Amino acid sequence: MAQPKSTLTAVEYLELERRSDSKHEYLDGEPFAMAGASRRHNLITANIVGELRAALRRGPCEVYPSDMRIKVDPTGLYTYPDASVVCDEPRFEDQELDTLLNPKLLVEVLSKSTAAYDLGKKFEHYRALESVEEVLFVDSESIHVMFYRRTDKPAAFSTWILRETRDLSAEILVPSLDVNLPLKEIYAKVRFDLSTN
Repeated sequence: MAQPKSTLTAVEYLELERRSDSKHEYLDGEPFAMAGASRRHNLITANIVGELRAALRRGPCEVYPSDMRIKVDPTGLYTYPDASVVCDEPRFEDQELDTLLNPKLLVEVLSKSTAAYDLGKKFEHYRALESVEEVLFVDSESIHVMFYRRTDKPAAFSTWILRETRDLSAEILVPSLDVNLPLKEIYAKVRFDLSTN
């Protein structure tokens, strides 16, 4: 006879997560362990965070790497995007200030094992978050960037526009931040001719 699955409340999840050596997403009472990242994935993430930090260092926006947990309040998902940016006064889940509620830009670096989830269900969660204006997906297996921008305020139906490129000489304009992200910088020092990641 199958044992019933035990579930955690969000409060229990946060208590355990804050003591854990590894990161877990959380949804509907269940924590899900997050896998480690490859060399390419880490280089791309560091490049993006560095470019965003340099471009936004003098304004009100704050750039966070992948250790900043995001709560998608409408759906209950707790997750760790590869990078996030908040420009309004940051709002947090509690006094620990480690779970951001109002990001403007979310960034996901795609790998073979996560791409389907990131582009599918996870993006669906992200679109439910009113503060999110743009989501950037960057492939770690090839030069390929997909940039989604919300063109209207969240309502019963929101419109998202996709811009994508595989051109290393291109730049991605992030209108909400007034920032250009050159692909040559996003993919700086990333090699695809190695047998290892």
